[in-house]
Amino acid sequence: MAVKIRLQRHGKKGKPFYWIVAADARSKRDGKYLEKIGTYDPTTSPATIDLNFDSAISWLGKGAQPTNTAKAILSYSGVLLKKHLDGGVKRGAFTEAEAKKRFDKWMKEKSAKIQKKIEDVNAALESNKKESREREEEYRKKKLEESKAKEEAKAKEAPADEAPAEEAPAEEAPAEEAPADEAPAEEAPADEAPAEEDK
Repeated sequence: MAVKIRLQRHGKKGKPFYWIVAADARSKRDGKYLEKIGTYDPTTSPATIDLNFDSAISWLGKGAQPTNTAKAILSYSGVLLKKHLDGGVKRGAFTEAEAKKRFDKWMKEKSAKIQKKIEDVNAALESNKKESREREEEYRKKKLEESKAKEEAKAKEAPADEAPAEEAPAEEAPAEEAPADEAPAEEAPADEAPAEEDK
């Protein structure tokens, strides 16, 4: 039976979460598995990997073949390096103490890189928030200046609008005189009335 170390998808739509499992190569992706080795959450930054080292090394020792993604995860977490060092100890290339020393040195460097990446991500997030606040503040100031400029323009236009309003009654005065001119027109029918009486 060919055994594969692969990912088995879980989680919601758009929010994947994977189990790292040892399964028969013929079984379905999310089907039956032989053993759950760990978990992998790609939604966090950096990705969260929780792995049972001993189980992973044991399955690799039995000839299990990891898929490309599983191989990258095992390499990232140091399982493949540990397997390689254990192979060196079995062949007599170096002692177990030397293998442990090399592995610990690699793990220390790896954890330092991961910590640096976490700090970089947090710093980038903080700087993005700061830039966003600064842009928002500049936008508010700009809007405030524009509104003040509009209010000042309205204040300057308002006296100009009031002056024609004062002149408007002066223009109405000739309109009032027009009915006075019409008064003689009313008298004309009065003159015609006696003419009718004469008949």
